[in-house]
Amino acid sequence: MEKTFKEAILKSLEEMDKPSNPTQVFNHIRDKRHYDFGNAPTPLATVQSRLGEFISKGDTRVKRIKESKGYSYYLAAKEQEFGIDIFTGEYTETTENPKNSKSPKIVKDIKQTYIERDLHKLLSTYLKSTEVYSKTIFHEKSTGKDKNQIWTHPDMVGIKFLKLQETVSQNFLKCINRADTFKLRSYELKKEINNDSELKEAFFQAVSNSSWANYGYLVAFEFSERLAEEMERLNQSFGIGFIELNANPYQSRILFSAKYRDLDFKTIDKLCKINGDFGKFIGHVEKLMTADEKYFSGVEKELDSFCDGYFKDDTEAEEYCKEKHIPIEQTEE
Repeated sequence: MEKTFKEAILKSLEEMDKPSNPTQVFNHIRDKRHYDFGNAPTPLATVQSRLGEFISKGDTRVKRIKESKGYSYYLAAKEQEFGIDIFTGEYTETTENPKNSKSPKIVKDIKQTYIERDLHKLLSTYLKSTEVYSKTIFHEKSTGKDKNQIWTHPDMVGIKFLKLQETVSQNFLKCINRADTFKLRSYELKKEINNDSELKEAFFQAVSNSSWANYGYLVAFEFSERLAEEMERLNQSFGIGFIELNANPYQSRILFSAKYRDLDFKTIDKLCKINGDFGKFIGHVEKLMTADEKYFSGVEKELDSFCDGYFKDDTEAEEYCKEKHIPIEQTEE
C-alpha cells in the first residue's frame, strides 16, 4: 500500500536509530522508497516543513531536540531508547493555557452530525500515543437499580505503566510497592461545552465518577474560549484536568493537567461489582502486575487486545471522521 507523505515520515523516524535532521529524514525516505517525490521542485524543504508541522500542531508522536546545526526529530515512542529522557514512573504532561492559543478553522457538516461515542476511538488513539491503555465503560451495562449510573463511573478508564529499562527485572518490582508502577485514570467525554452551565454539569459529573482514580479528566471535542478562566479555576480547586480532542487525535492536547490523588479502593471494588467491563479491566491490570517476567510481554498483549481499538495512522482517522461526520480542520494544500 502506497504511503502518504506524513506516513512516510513517521515510518522513516521509526526505522532510524537516532534523532535525525530533515536532510537525514529526506534521504531515508528516498533511499527506502517510502514515498515517490516525483518532480517535486524542493522535496527537502517540504520534508523540513512537514516535520515542523508535527511540532507546531502538537502531534504527540513526534518530538525534537535542539542541536548545534538545528533541530533533530524522533518518535516519542523511542525517547527512552535514545536516552533523551529518564522515566521515573510519571508521565510529564504539559499544561497549556487555552487563553493564549488560537482555535483552528473547523469545517462543519450542518446536515449530519456525530454522536458522543463516535469520539471514543479518537480519544483511545490519543491516549495510546501517550502510552495509556484505555477502555470504554458502558454505564447501561451496569447492574443494580441506580438510574444515575452516569454519575457513578466514567466514560473511559485508562492506565499508564512505569517504563523501565530492560535491565530492570520484574523480580525487582516485587521488592517495591507495586502501586508505584502504574497510575489509573478516568475520562468523562463530551461532544462540546459551550457555556458555563454545560461546563459545571460536565465537570462535576467528572468529579463524581473519577473520585476513585489517580487522575481524572474532562474531555470535549470543543470548549468555548470564553470558559478558559473558569476551567482554570475549577482545575485548581478540584484537580480535574481538561483535554481538548482533535479530529486528528495526535493533535489533541491537555489544556490543564489533572492533579494526583490516591486510589479509592472501596469505590474501585464497587465499580468492579456493578460493571463487568470495569471488573475485567482491573483484572487484566492485576494479572499484569503479578505476572512472572517471562510471561509479562504476553499478558501485556492481552491487556492491549482487551482495551479499545485505535487508529494506526492519520489516514484511518481522517476516513473515520468523514464517515461519522466529525468536523475536520480545514487545511490548505
